Parts: sequence; C-alpha cells; structure tokens
Amino acid sequence: MNFFNKLPFETIKREILIKKKSETSEKYGCYPENRSIKELINYGITNLNKPAGPTSHQVSDYVQKILKIEKAGHSGTLDPNVTGVLPIALGRATRIVEYLLKSGKEYVCLMHLHKQVEEEKIKGTFKGLTGKIKQLPPIKSAVKRVLREREIYYIEILGINKQDVLFKIGCQAGTYIRKFVHDFGQKLKTGAHMVQLIRTKVATFTDKDWINLHDIKDAYEFYNGGDETLLKKCILPIEKAIEHLPKIWVFDTTVDSLCHGASLSIPGISKLDSNIKEDDLVVILTLKEELICLGNSLLKSEDILKNDKGIAVRVKKVFMEPNLYPKFKK
Repeated sequence: MNFFNKLPFETIKREILIKKKSETSEKYGCYPENRSIKELINYGITNLNKPAGPTSHQVSDYVQKILKIEKAGHSGTLDPNVTGVLPIALGRATRIVEYLLKSGKEYVCLMHLHKQVEEEKIKGTFKGLTGKIKQLPPIKSAVKRVLREREIYYIEILGINKQDVLFKIGCQAGTYIRKFVHDFGQKLKTGAHMVQLIRTKVATFTDKDWINLHDIKDAYEFYNGGDETLLKKCILPIEKAIEHLPKIWVFDTTVDSLCHGASLSIPGISKLDSNIKEDDLVVILTLKEELICLGNSLLKSEDILKNDKGIAVRVKKVFMEPNLYPKFKK
C-alpha cells in the first residue's frame, strides 16, 4: 500500500544530469513564462474545476466560446454530476491532452453503505482493493466492456459517519470510481453506491489552484478592457501539461531538426533527468524550457550520459513550429 498518497510519477526521484554545459541565445525562442497572452490563448492550458451538470465536452466548448478560439480539448471525461480537475488545452495545445489521459488521477469520494458495518471491516476491505485489481467497466462507458486490470495506488479514509464513508483514492487512468464503489459494496456484502465524487488531481494539476468558468469569463472581459493580468493567471503554458514526465534538454542548434521530426542523437543533448528507462515517454525541451516534442527513449539515462554517439530518443509528436531556432551547420 502507498502510505504517502503519491501517484507513480511523484515517487520517482530525479536529478538533472549535465552532459555538456551550454548557454541559450536570447535571439531565439521565448521562455514560457514570457509568452504573450495572445500566444497563451492559442497555445496554453487551463486547470478548470468542472461544475456539476454539463458534460466534459460541453465545458470544453464553453471555454472555447469564451476565449473565441477555434478549438479546445479536455483531458479525460468526467460524468456530468462529477466535479473537479479538468485540464482544458487551448488551440494548438489540444494535442497534448492524450498524454494527460494516460496519467494517474486522484479523487475524493463519498460512498454510502447499504448496511452499517464495523470500521475495521471497512478498512480491511479497502486494503484488499488496493494494488492491482480487476474491473469490468460499467454498461454505459466509452470503452469495450471486458474485464481489465487497473491499479489503485493509495486509499485514505477521511471520515466514517455511520453508513457514509469519505475517502481519497489515487488510481491508474481508466479506473471507474463508481464501479469501484459498487465492487466494494459487493466485497463487503452490504451493497454500496457513490453519493458524490470530486477529482482532485490529474498529473500535476490539482485542486490547490484550479479556476472555474466564471473566472475565465471575468478574466476575458478584463482582457478586452485592456487588463490581461487575470487572464494570464487563468491560462498556463503548455509545458505545465508535461511536468510529470522525464525530460531532456537540447542545444539551440539541435532544436530545428527536431521540429522537422528528426530523431534525437546523443551529441545534441545538453542535460537530462536521471532515472530515464528504455522506452520511457520523454519530453524534449529547449534550454529555455520550451516544449519541442515528445518521444520514446531508446537508452537509459546512464547510457546517454556515457555515450558520445547514437540515437537517444525516437521522436513521436512535435509541438514546436520549425524555423524558430537556427539550423545546424556542420
């Protein structure tokens, strides 16, 4: 059992390893925190607290209409009555959401047991449903209804009041909490149903700094009036969406070839995170911390560090537009 209430990426200790020191030129690129509000509106992400009632798609559509942009995309469906963290990517940033869909999630759930039972029995049942579990998706779900394995990373009981149990749960993407509660009731032989559910974490997006639709609406009105302060607080750089992934930083002269889809060779690397494993999904950044692309690592951190030649990462998806950095000249 995970007693520290941490999602898997939060349990991995990483340090930045320097392969070759380098400076970045101020002539090229832009530090994410210095992007203009116009850039953020079309290439940013919001940490939205979804209200009860509308679907996740409707909420995403509301944000799109408020900001008057061509597209917006959410990072994982919440049932209409479920509230909580729903990151919404804006404009060109929408392609990043698939990497949040697969990240760990945390929820706070209020469960009602159909019969009153001893607290120790409740605690024991939670313990038995932590770790790898088998779950059959509900009849109304977006996936094929076959038994599949999911992992429950941690469970913390927040309170028990007669037949009502309030608990926090950290779980693998694709875990159905309503079904978890139903299965809990079956295992306890009392029956149980979900009364209320709030999502409190998606990767590094949490309930600590979420905003609501009214915040975005008000901020956009102020922006139209010439004050962009509030809107800049509502929209985060796209790089926020990949904070949970291991990272590699490259030289200015390496950036443009990656923007054209080239694989990352070891000579182009300035520094990297420790504990990168083979086939890990990794983020490739400029020395200004700008997202260039994502790809799969072909080598471990220690091999990248000690070798001078070879392909380190096979690029999977490019986000940065080409020609923002100089082309490499031999």
